[in-house]
Amino acid sequence: MKVMKLTGLRQMEMLEVSEPRITDPHQVKIRMKAVGICGSDIHYYTHGNIGTQVVEYPFAVGHEGGGVVVEVGEQVKRVKVGDAVAIDPAMPCFACSQCRKGRFHTCEHLRFRGCPGQAEGLLAEYVLMPETSLYPLYGQLNCEHAALSEPLAIGLYAVKLAGDIAGKTIGITGMGPIGECVLVCLKAKGAGKVYATDKIDIRLQYARQNGADWTANPNTTDVVAAIAREQPEGLDIVFECSGQPDALAQTLELLQPGGKLLIIGIPETNHIQFDINLLRRKEITIINVRRQNECVDETLELIANSQVRIDHWVTHRFPFEKSQEGFELVSHYRDGVLKAMICL
Repeated sequence: MKVMKLTGLRQMEMLEVSEPRITDPHQVKIRMKAVGICGSDIHYYTHGNIGTQVVEYPFAVGHEGGGVVVEVGEQVKRVKVGDAVAIDPAMPCFACSQCRKGRFHTCEHLRFRGCPGQAEGLLAEYVLMPETSLYPLYGQLNCEHAALSEPLAIGLYAVKLAGDIAGKTIGITGMGPIGECVLVCLKAKGAGKVYATDKIDIRLQYARQNGADWTANPNTTDVVAAIAREQPEGLDIVFECSGQPDALAQTLELLQPGGKLLIIGIPETNHIQFDINLLRRKEITIINVRRQNECVDETLELIANSQVRIDHWVTHRFPFEKSQEGFELVSHYRDGVLKAMICL
């Protein structure tokens, strides 16, 4: 079968490898149909690592995916041959102390698709997954919806971690795909006014289309001063989705005393500085968001019931053999890209 692998920094190659065979009665073989390009995939493509997770070449990335079941192990009950499925890329052990606490996303033995040292990614014609990581699609859901459900589940999980959002004033810094996912989940769950910032104007346009009440580009607007005029007491909650140090610093100025900062974006550096005086005096609560936990079912329901509308999110599609073109496009933020999809 064919698999697309990273072979160096900004290098990808289509390789021929053996087709995977089911060796466990709970495994499922899937013919991949759609794989979304995520910001973390781009980190591996451009830098070869995220923190201590270092690529050993060749390596396949890709963790946002949907496909069709072509074979099942003898004890599989969750799906059947012919089912279109959404893939949760996380494969927890279900036995460690974290799993026993219900924290499957921080499993001590977690294997995550497209994560170096854990499991090869989904950019392949066929993959094997445990049935526990698969969610059958229904209604009008398709494989692109399945791929989009992975980042959307992160947005939903972040909103859940924020607690009571009803009527709250909320900021989002960074309106890439994750920022948009947070935005639509906030609106679906009854948030108050949402202020969105990004350095790319087209992303602010998408944000307005998705329900943002106020948008601005920090390159051309003093967003702290502008939001302070609208909300003199400060914002209740800010979701940092850009991973940019300047945006992280800005969040402390945007928040009111007792506010919450949720960090979702992945910085390119391992060390981030905060104004500890401001952080302490305002008694800001910082919540780190690590992927998602048990939110896929609800995410698919949000899509199926049209509580979130995401069909317009896929701005670019690339055939499997032109995956690198998609990665180059996304890495340079070209052509107004919001979400690029690899179609297999």
